[in-house]
Amino acid sequence: MGSSSSYTEDDFSTSAFDPSTFSVQELVKLAAPDFSIPQPFVRINQQPPSLSVTTPLPPTIDMSRLLLEDDHQNLELHKLHSTCQDWGIFQLVNHGVSSSLLEKLKHEVEEFYRLPLEEKLKYKIREGELEGYGRRMRADGKYDWVDTLNIITNPLHRRSPHLFPQLPPSLRSTMECYLSELQKLATKLIGFMGKALKIKEKEMMKLIDDGMQAVRMAYYPPCPQPESVMGLIPHSDMTVLTILHQLNGVDGLEVKKNGLWFPFNVNPDAFVVNVGDIFQIFSNGVYHSVEHKVTCNKERERITVTFNLSPNFEAEVGPSLSLINAENPPLFRRVGMEEYFKQFFTLKIYGKKYLDYMRIQPSENGD
Repeated sequence: MGSSSSYTEDDFSTSAFDPSTFSVQELVKLAAPDFSIPQPFVRINQQPPSLSVTTPLPPTIDMSRLLLEDDHQNLELHKLHSTCQDWGIFQLVNHGVSSSLLEKLKHEVEEFYRLPLEEKLKYKIREGELEGYGRRMRADGKYDWVDTLNIITNPLHRRSPHLFPQLPPSLRSTMECYLSELQKLATKLIGFMGKALKIKEKEMMKLIDDGMQAVRMAYYPPCPQPESVMGLIPHSDMTVLTILHQLNGVDGLEVKKNGLWFPFNVNPDAFVVNVGDIFQIFSNGVYHSVEHKVTCNKERERITVTFNLSPNFEAEVGPSLSLINAENPPLFRRVGMEEYFKQFFTLKIYGKKYLDYMRIQPSENGD
């Protein structure tokens, strides 16, 4: 790496570039205004978003209506069900997480990204690991235009001792409160989704009992040539459910619908909830995980916190037994969660290819 006050072209030569100690945030802060994008981040021939103004956006779901025990709940439950079928993503309002906690979280995450690089590098991704601060190389050999901190937070025995326990105390305690609130919220939501699918509550809760939870803090710096980079490559989440909180009101999320990409404008008072691949598998294809990506902004940084919920490592990933019968054979294979998790990262997936990998081919069904 160059001097503490600047990066040089040499920092990005094939031999010198070290992703484990590199920060996009630092590059943008220290580089000249007209700097050229380092080659490890350049991506060309990206599919631009559709400029159609007639495309419908996914409905917004009101959590307070779901909690009512009357016709309003039935209407909202139907809307939730059809949205998970048609879109796999929605905005959730009246979610019950206090604005004061969200304000505190925003402050703490912003403070973390204001720390000197040397401080943040104490949490850097270690060789052979997936958690930590930095970014992983993608299947195309490129890197996303983002600095992230990925941490497994549950089960507690899977917490890496050098990550969550070592966070700045104020961030750690705020994050604990936030994770507790989101765990309760996700459990309620999954309960309603199970009810809409007519899956027994016991089976639904077993799916996420002491499940694997992870948090991802992401800082997407502004980019002078946003069309040349990608904040996050096209993908669907490998999870049961993902809940995104966009901290600073800067959009960048795009979703794929009918083969086209559309900007997803986030309501500042809403969480963005998306169905993950495991839920698509569990619902035997009734619900759909959404393919999405993140583009970068020319002037402003974007900061997000994502909560991911998956089954625990001892669980199986496969279609719900409540939904399988002679008329509805399983569309997906059944594997242990640990194998599913390892395979996902081994295959270096792009788009929704891992879900395709999990599909039962006609020959496997004996057809």
